[in-house]
Amino acid sequence: MTAKKTTPRLTLGHSTLLARDLDRLSAFYCDVLGFHITNRGPVGEDGSELAFLSQDPTAHHQIAMVSGVEAPDSAFVMVDHLAFRTGTLDDLRALRANITDAGIEGIIPICHGNAWSLYFSDCEGNGVECFVDTPFHVAQPFGQGFDLDMSDEDILKTTRELIESEPEFQPMPEWQEKFAKRLEQS
Repeated sequence: MTAKKTTPRLTLGHSTLLARDLDRLSAFYCDVLGFHITNRGPVGEDGSELAFLSQDPTAHHQIAMVSGVEAPDSAFVMVDHLAFRTGTLDDLRALRANITDAGIEGIIPICHGNAWSLYFSDCEGNGVECFVDTPFHVAQPFGQGFDLDMSDEDILKTTRELIESEPEFQPMPEWQEKFAKRLEQS
């Protein structure tokens, strides 16, 4: 019998994006999504440059951007993307306004049952998701469009009606408690 392997819990430290135009991409994340550049400078002797961005005073960077490297084209924003949690539907509405004001088109609102999301591409075509947690859990994957122009109460009611017959439907705190117990047992 083999000994049980210890697996430490991980939290995401940061994501790294290739920047075709580092000034433009970092400005988008700062001006539209509210990040701040914590440091920026050259790397190596080939003209590559790194920029570090954060919104969290406990994290030097949540995003690193590197210029001077070739990247393949990406096609489908929901597959390869950065995802950012925010607190309220009003936050999501404000982000949508900022994204629209920045000239970004093709914003896709999706209700996942456990989150309300906006999917879009940043100014260089990188996929981005901004989302708000719902108070519910349902089996994933789940996706259905939703109308962010409805009131918070109507979005919540419509979401509940949409998912209450779905597998694993339950209040999120119940699911979290069950999952925490599973984690303790592993």
